Amino acid sequence: MTIDFNKGGGLVPAVIQNASDGKVLMLAYMNQEAYQKTQETGLVTFYSRSKNRLWTKGETSGNTLQVVQVELDCDRDTLLVLVNPTGPACHRNTETCFDKQNGEPSYHQRSFQNFTPTEKALQFIASLEQTIKDRVKNPVEGSYTNFLFDKGLNKMAQKVGEEAVEVVIDAVAGKTDTMKGEAADLIFHLLVLLEASGLSLAEVVQVLESRHKPRG
Repeated sequence: MTIDFNKGGGLVPAVIQNASDGKVLMLAYMNQEAYQKTQETGLVTFYSRSKNRLWTKGETSGNTLQVVQVELDCDRDTLLVLVNPTGPACHRNTETCFDKQNGEPSYHQRSFQNFTPTEKALQFIASLEQTIKDRVKNPVEGSYTNFLFDKGLNKMAQKVGEEAVEVVIDAVAGKTDTMKGEAADLIFHLLVLLEASGLSLAEVVQVLESRHKPRG
């Protein structure tokens, strides 16, 4: 990713968006050092124009922004950073910096508040797939995803098999509480295996769609 830091005097705006529901959380700026630290740590780091220093979001509040994916605009001078927030993004302790003061939902909140739980869940799975892709392109030290890719395809396939067996065992035993966790592990490892095999979730869904088309 070649970012044009020169156009803005060494800084580029970074639009921060919640990867799960699409809400725009905040806008801040990055210089090259802040961008590199963001890539290395997996936590969003900005350059403070008022304090003239780097600052990692949440370094005092604990409300960090975990990077899912970073995208560059067509002019290469603006970043879109998809994140999983661990708390309110705004210093006012609101979810976003665009929340209205009177409590009335803003436009982006109205747009997403009607999503069903299933739609929100599917959005998260899509963002998880993007996180896996990003880990492949930009490895992070200590990342379990990178550990699996280092071990190779056989290890990934083995984990999918193990988690599938655990799901079956819990289902037969009626242990739905633990089955949820095993099913989550199965979905994650399957996404990793698909990525390693050069396949995408969209391609799998296309197969499902083709099987449900009217015949005749």
